[in-house]
Amino acid sequence: MTGHDDDILLFRNTMRITDGHLESFRSAVTRAVDFAQRHGPQLMVQTFVDEEQMLAHSFQLYRDSDAVRLHWKLADPYIQEVMEHCRVEHFEVFGEPDADVAAGLRSALGEHGELRFSPRLAGFDRFTPAPPA
Repeated sequence: MTGHDDDILLFRNTMRITDGHLESFRSAVTRAVDFAQRHGPQLMVQTFVDEEQMLAHSFQLYRDSDAVRLHWKLADPYIQEVMEHCRVEHFEVFGEPDADVAAGLRSALGEHGELRFSPRLAGFDRFTPAPPA
């Protein structure tokens, strides 16, 4: 397959919320998502909280590595604010980012969490019109 589907990246970020920071975390995430909805390049952002386990799961869908770089550039203050209230436990990348984005993810995560990459096998989305038959 060729075309934009080959470039699609789905991120799943599992964060451990710091004890006593649940409400601050919720507020920071809400501000970050509101900003991303208005200005970010993501096709989709969804965040879920498991209060019992004090875990949050964030899913972000990007068209390509350029969109990830743009997100990092635009949203850094929001990302930093969220990270004041949690730490990354697992970060999963579905798709194949370019070498620059892969290195940026490795650098950002460091030794503080698990990073996994899963190349795309097949799929489709309904976010963009299908090519003409």
